[in-house]
Amino acid sequence: MSRRNHTTDLGCIACDELTDLGAGKEGWLADNPNLLCALDTHSLALADRSAVLVIGWSDPDSPRVKIRPELSPIHGEFISAVEWLVFDEIRVIAVGTSRGHLLIYSLNGDLIHKQIIHTARILRLRVRGTKKDLTTDTCAEEVCAIMPGVIARFDGSDIQSMLYRWSQERNSKFWDEMERRKSGFSGSTFEQLPYQLWNVNKYGACADAAVTGIMPPPLMEVQSSQRYYRAIAIGEDAVISAFRLSEDRSRSIVGAILSKVVPVTFSTIASFSKMIWRSDLAPTQKSEVKPQSFARASPLTCLKDHPRKGEKLTLSPSGTLAAITDSLGRVLLLDTQALVVVRLWKGYRDASCLFMEMLVNNSLSSSSSHYEATKSDYCLCLAIHAPRKGIIEVWQMRTGPRLLAISCAKGSKMLQPTYRFGTSVSSPYVPLEVFLLNGDSGQISVINRYSQLKP
Repeated sequence: MSRRNHTTDLGCIACDELTDLGAGKEGWLADNPNLLCALDTHSLALADRSAVLVIGWSDPDSPRVKIRPELSPIHGEFISAVEWLVFDEIRVIAVGTSRGHLLIYSLNGDLIHKQIIHTARILRLRVRGTKKDLTTDTCAEEVCAIMPGVIARFDGSDIQSMLYRWSQERNSKFWDEMERRKSGFSGSTFEQLPYQLWNVNKYGACADAAVTGIMPPPLMEVQSSQRYYRAIAIGEDAVISAFRLSEDRSRSIVGAILSKVVPVTFSTIASFSKMIWRSDLAPTQKSEVKPQSFARASPLTCLKDHPRKGEKLTLSPSGTLAAITDSLGRVLLLDTQALVVVRLWKGYRDASCLFMEMLVNNSLSSSSSHYEATKSDYCLCLAIHAPRKGIIEVWQMRTGPRLLAISCAKGSKMLQPTYRFGTSVSSPYVPLEVFLLNGDSGQISVINRYSQLKP
């Protein structure tokens, strides 16, 4: 009986430029914590501490782009996160730095946007969204910057509007304005995108976190039009912690007092000093834009189980499930709405997880080549990469069996294309897929979406 292949080869990223990132050395892709990867539908972004390399893996002749952000050598600033932002025909690279800056670059290497979020290292940039359909009555698209103990949330529509304006300027050849932006002082010359900022370090600094969706307000809270979000954080002190995030900073009593008292106090002091010293001198340069104050984050629950530590966090497309890996080699499946662990796997040290969708026990793959599968034809699964075992296992959610066990080369890495903003609900449904990058050969393959269970 012939052995069934569960992956399909798509392309290769092998090129001379990868040598600068350590290609050719054992474990250069999977074992280097400073090497960051972000996948788009036909391109891969690889970043070290100082530069981002963009490679088109579907076309070997496509030009490769190297982006070198202007980082502060005084503070030892470096690239700490990278992600794609895809809005219809606009594709850009988002970069997070160790000084809390968000940088957005075009694929030509032009700096589109620069903004400081918070004076802390950006651990991860999360891009996710939910479309309004029969099962979801709200539509939310967002970009979140995760920092130790801090979550910043940007609304996808605000970033989209900024990128569309930039695209119109570029197409209309408004080069003078673009040059003025590039030559400005720090990030203060760029349009500042609005965002919400929350402190979630009540149970210690988090190693990763995510906004999982919208939740109802507290029972005793005054009803208003503002939204409340549910957030999950993992870390060393608390394996799992959950928070209710409020949009309104004024709802915090301490924040309300500070917002009223502090400006009046500083205004009084400034006026008094002018009366004494009669200082009418205007400032010689603009002050740098400072990070905004925190909105309220109310703790809901936490799980402390010393010495276990939360390491990695992966969300399902709807945000209702989260896969969490810990330092004891376990994988926990968390219901983010009920805040209950519904499944547990053991013996997966150094594992990484990604959600995917598969056609299980479905005759669509063999019966009709003209039928287009819809979202309801797919079932949600979890791919677990166990590098010490050299396999990827695919499990059906929530309590289903193991569907696949795929051998993979040492030094391989699981990847997933970023969420695409603004995709029409009427467009053909594109299931959530998992890609595999072989660090030794540079080959990119995709896990097949079809699976047949044995009776």
